[in-house]
Amino acid sequence: MSSLKEICSGLPLDPLPPNRGRDPNVPHAPIRTPNLTAEEERLALRNSLRYFPPCHHATLAPEFAKELRQYGHIYMYRFCPTLRMRAYPIDQYPCRTRQAASIMLMIMNNLDPAVAQFPQELVTYGGNGQVFSNWAQFCLVMHYLSEMTEEQTLVMYSGHPMGLFPSLPSSPRAIITNGMVIPNYSSRNQYEKMFALGVSMYGQMTAGSYCYIGPQGIVHGTMLTVLNAGRRYLGSDDMSGRVFVTSGLGGMSGAQAKAAVIAGCIGVIAEVDEAPLRKRHEQGWLMEVTSNMDHCIKRIREAKSSKTPLSMGFHGNIVDLWERLLLEYERTGELLVDLGSDQTSLHNPYNGGYYPVQLSFRQANQLMMTDPKRFITMVQESLRRHVKAINNLSEAGMFFWDYGNAFLLEAQRAGAEVEKVGGGATEFRYPSYVQHIMGDIFSLGFGPFRWVCTSGDPQDLSVTDNIAATVLEEISANVSDRVKQQYNDNIRWIREAGKHDMVVGSQARILYSDQKGRVCIALAINQAIADGRVSAPVVISRDHHDVSGTDSPFRETSNVYDGSAFCADMAVQNFVGDAFRGATWVSLHNGGGVGWGEVMNGGFGLLLDGSEEAAKRARLMLNWDVSNGVARRCWSGNTNAYDTIQATMQENEQLRVTMPFPVQDEQVLDRALQG
Repeated sequence: MSSLKEICSGLPLDPLPPNRGRDPNVPHAPIRTPNLTAEEERLALRNSLRYFPPCHHATLAPEFAKELRQYGHIYMYRFCPTLRMRAYPIDQYPCRTRQAASIMLMIMNNLDPAVAQFPQELVTYGGNGQVFSNWAQFCLVMHYLSEMTEEQTLVMYSGHPMGLFPSLPSSPRAIITNGMVIPNYSSRNQYEKMFALGVSMYGQMTAGSYCYIGPQGIVHGTMLTVLNAGRRYLGSDDMSGRVFVTSGLGGMSGAQAKAAVIAGCIGVIAEVDEAPLRKRHEQGWLMEVTSNMDHCIKRIREAKSSKTPLSMGFHGNIVDLWERLLLEYERTGELLVDLGSDQTSLHNPYNGGYYPVQLSFRQANQLMMTDPKRFITMVQESLRRHVKAINNLSEAGMFFWDYGNAFLLEAQRAGAEVEKVGGGATEFRYPSYVQHIMGDIFSLGFGPFRWVCTSGDPQDLSVTDNIAATVLEEISANVSDRVKQQYNDNIRWIREAGKHDMVVGSQARILYSDQKGRVCIALAINQAIADGRVSAPVVISRDHHDVSGTDSPFRETSNVYDGSAFCADMAVQNFVGDAFRGATWVSLHNGGGVGWGEVMNGGFGLLLDGSEEAAKRARLMLNWDVSNGVARRCWSGNTNAYDTIQATMQENEQLRVTMPFPVQDEQVLDRALQG
């Protein structure tokens, strides 16, 4: 078995490691169908061989060609390390700067088999959210990071390490871009070709930015969504006896089961692939698993009657489950479901993100490879059935929302009845969870803030949990009623987080916080490192799905109504602004969440090491990282954002934001346009 030192020594070339091929004991990504021409195949092979001296080409070319034709991509399995991938304590990484070591730790966490969806294909979550395009890139990146000084920056082009370039100690140690394709060529078909050629990559959100923390990263947001959906749709904080039906237990969607139980309701989650079902059950995130529909319905009735929190995985297709729930309603008049959503990976509908109800899991995987056109037709037929059942249950009283996974967008493209009469370009029959449930908290500056204890010590995580809770409790004593509910939800969350056993991979935590909370928590943790109460540095980060990080007209910015929902200035400005305000690394991605060509998003990592310099960086960068998005939302006409940025300007005299004047008399517009 290789060691960290060997992993960081560069590409193993003398001798070449044995080609062990694919490990049958881990799940693998669906076979891709890039439909390359003969010349494009030749180019893909030529591109892959650029990483190796010519003396190895005769050995590597045939196996790379076989991978391309057999799997639709050249992953370079030969160079997949034998060392167990996980977040090793930061002091174990051979390096010249701890900033580089923190990036190495986060990369290896993203590829940990307990965390990653398809570890050997370097996919962290979402079916195609890549960390790198191939294993040669991983080897080179780890080597560069181990050699890096604090006067160099690693430049990453869609998984490819362009190299170390001279920079300043205040500069980011890594600048990452993924999928930066000329807009007119940012189509799904072009992506498949570019990925097969090894020239571009879909980094999802936190896969390609090295900031994923396992499904816990979305548990809290999902819990808040379910709680706020209960408040909005059911008129109650009490979720006991309420049934939430959804689908997906892979990467991000794996959070749904745990979130449902923490919220106090009955979560029933359909999943066609047995591997993630088994994984979530073994991790304790799913309480029960069944493939028997009758048993599933029976358990829903029992849990609903006893008002017992339950997370149950149904091994089967979500369309079958929705249609059975509709049948039960038609037979008995009993509506067994209160809330519904969907987290299939519909940003990637035709390559394993959505499985049509007409086929078994195995049949679908076969058909998407042998007859892609027929597979597309079947996916669209399945989506129409999917929506029809949801529509009928909604008319009976169920409340459904889109979870930002492109469900309604792809359903519309499939011809399903999801149109909203008189709706705008980003509106459908059902709201996005951002539009109805979570959007206003972005306007208040609240979003998913997270940190990773690089010691790997659970005690450090416990200490930081307590620090965060104490900080929020102090701030919440002096906030408006409008934000107090958000603070109370998050204080409850962080006080109870340890007992829910949510750590998968790195010792990490997430909570939703506003600008002041994020800054104060970061500074308090940094001080605890300086005092020795926390034993090693801490990486702070966030999901790209946040106040400022993402321009996504069908998700994060779906409640922006001034015509700018399809503009991406905010995400790009955020990436640039974080870079020169102190981030340790920054990333900017095409795609993520809703899919390739539909989103621009970015993120950051910042290492807190207990120094005054780290405190200065955290204060400056985190303030910008939130205020940017609140200012944009304010300018679009959001009154919550207006009030939030006004209050922020009063606290910081250096902040000056252009404020909008509303049109108070609509007749002014009428008269002007009639003239």
